[in-house]
Amino acid sequence: MFIYKSFRQIWLSGNIQGCLLFVYFLLITTSCGQQSKGFLSSSAYNKAVDTATIMYDNGHHKAAVNYLDSAFRHSSNLSFKQVYNYYYFIYNYASHIKADRKMALLYADSMLNIFDTPEKKLKFTSEYGQAHLAKGDVLFDEHRYNEAYGYFYEGKVIANNNLDECTMGDYSYRMGMILYKQEHYSRAAVYFKKSFDETRSCEGNFNYFYRRQELLNNIGLSYSKMLMNDSAMYFYNKALDYINENTARFKDRPQMGEVSKGVVYGNMADINIRQKDYNKAKSLLRKSIAINLRKGNDNNDAQHSELKLASIYDRQNLNDSLLNLLNVISLQFDSVQSPETKQNWHLLMSNYFEKQNDHQQAMAHYKQYDELKDIIANENKKLKEADVAEQVKSLEKDNEFNNLKKNNELQHIYLRVTVVFALMLIIIISLVFLNWQKSKKNIKTLGSLNSQINHQNHHLENALRDLKLNNQEKDRILRTVAHDLRNPIGGIASLTSVMTEENYSDEQKELLNIIRETSFNSIELINEILEATESASAILHKEAVEVNSLLGNSVELMRFKAAEKQQVINTFLLNSPLEIYISREKIWRVISNLISNAIKFSPEGSAILVMAIDLENEIQFSVKDRGIGIPEKLKNQVFNMFTDAKRPGTAGEKSFGLGLSICKQIIEDHNGRIWFESDTENGTSFNFTLPKN
Repeated sequence: MFIYKSFRQIWLSGNIQGCLLFVYFLLITTSCGQQSKGFLSSSAYNKAVDTATIMYDNGHHKAAVNYLDSAFRHSSNLSFKQVYNYYYFIYNYASHIKADRKMALLYADSMLNIFDTPEKKLKFTSEYGQAHLAKGDVLFDEHRYNEAYGYFYEGKVIANNNLDECTMGDYSYRMGMILYKQEHYSRAAVYFKKSFDETRSCEGNFNYFYRRQELLNNIGLSYSKMLMNDSAMYFYNKALDYINENTARFKDRPQMGEVSKGVVYGNMADINIRQKDYNKAKSLLRKSIAINLRKGNDNNDAQHSELKLASIYDRQNLNDSLLNLLNVISLQFDSVQSPETKQNWHLLMSNYFEKQNDHQQAMAHYKQYDELKDIIANENKKLKEADVAEQVKSLEKDNEFNNLKKNNELQHIYLRVTVVFALMLIIIISLVFLNWQKSKKNIKTLGSLNSQINHQNHHLENALRDLKLNNQEKDRILRTVAHDLRNPIGGIASLTSVMTEENYSDEQKELLNIIRETSFNSIELINEILEATESASAILHKEAVEVNSLLGNSVELMRFKAAEKQQVINTFLLNSPLEIYISREKIWRVISNLISNAIKFSPEGSAILVMAIDLENEIQFSVKDRGIGIPEKLKNQVFNMFTDAKRPGTAGEKSFGLGLSICKQIIEDHNGRIWFESDTENGTSFNFTLPKN
């Protein structure tokens, strides 16, 4: 039989305990209560959709719809796709579970109505095409075939224009289903094969995987109806192989694979019955019934398989088995209602009573069989009389005519645009000619201006060269002055240190200490000036340096300075030795300068963290303190030479504003980066990186 309840089956995914239903309602009540003003956020709504889907998958269809409807009404700022998927969810319930065509048509129209702008139609082409197919399905169920074909074809045109092969496959599937019901089995098989090829790229989605196994089964059914047993059996086996190959990809929905296998087993049995291999047919039918008679599985298909099994009992004159099975089937009519099933059941009951010579009962069942047969034939008559091929051709002609009409309109527009452009071109040519006349006059002027510019450029180049020489001379003079001042100021500092040990008055000693401290500060400033001028012009002499050794030595040399403020320096080295190619002396200066600043701007007794981190292509060094931090207004000036961001340390230490600018220049010369993170509450972390290569 066909698996034409695919929309219903798409939502099935597994089993879940019934007691969870109460929990689901509790969750939605709680989540709604927690939202401000009674509205769910977009993410909370998505969770509600997941919950509703699980409920739906496990047979709680109405409860799932009520749950999702409540979540939808209590949500705000939902996206277009969320709204569309809500309508599609309710549409599937109305069409395939409730069989309420009026309600299904209402939601199909709602899906189409939200495409109220050209932008939405272009952005969500797949959904737009699917909405047309959904409305076509409802109209088809209402036997409004001409209208249904129109919507089917429109969905196809949308998909074709946007190269949407998945929706094209859905259209071909529907054409195959219509042709099959019209008993055009050969043409139906062609469409089923076409749909299978078109949905090849869509099978990552469970819905399309399920559709594709159904298509293989339907191809087999079409060949079976044409009595091409070998071809039918080939596609049935291909469907089983396809299901088995993809079972691992959809572990969360193993039930659906079993349901599909059960359907295929029942269809394979038809061929065995036709070949009078009744034992094999009975084995396949019993497997099919065992699977699909379970709660939540395809009970309708199970009933079809039971009737096939009953027909075998009828052929083999196993009258007791026949009656027992028919009685079992009759008990299922309350939950599974299919006119075709009842029709076949009455025929088999009539056969049974005929064999028992109970002609009255046999005739009664045969009359009911005949009535149902007429009802079904009348329902299918209008469908069989409709020529779907002619309908599609007519729609294609209409579409072609509309395209020609649009092309004609476009051609008129292009003609008008061409005329406008021609007029503009004439105007432009006229303007170009006038400008050419003017340009001849301007060329001489431009020539003289160009000469002036060249002359000015020459003067600028000379000025730039002089400026460069002056800058070099400035650095030379600065180095000379600094070098010449260092010795006498150093002598003053040493002399005042000796004099403080002599027997002077307290006031005199205080003046001597001021002179000594000023001298030391001056020497420190001179050293930084010398270092800044040397860094700008010195050539880097790089060598292989072991990171842990460099960092450890730098920290050890600074521990004595930290001890003066009772500070502790903690070190985290690399897990294993690693050499990088750098200037040892200059990088040592950077590390020492950063540690010195951390000591200077941290309170007494605090801890300083120095660490090296091995990154993919570089080594990162970090010096972290818990000091006074850098105010927001000074952060942009920290790396400037002679910056205004200089501040005294926590013990009144002097700052000159040169150290960090020197560090930045050294790190950039090594093709590295230097930056900091700081706030006045948590202190400062200075970081720099050096490349491994």
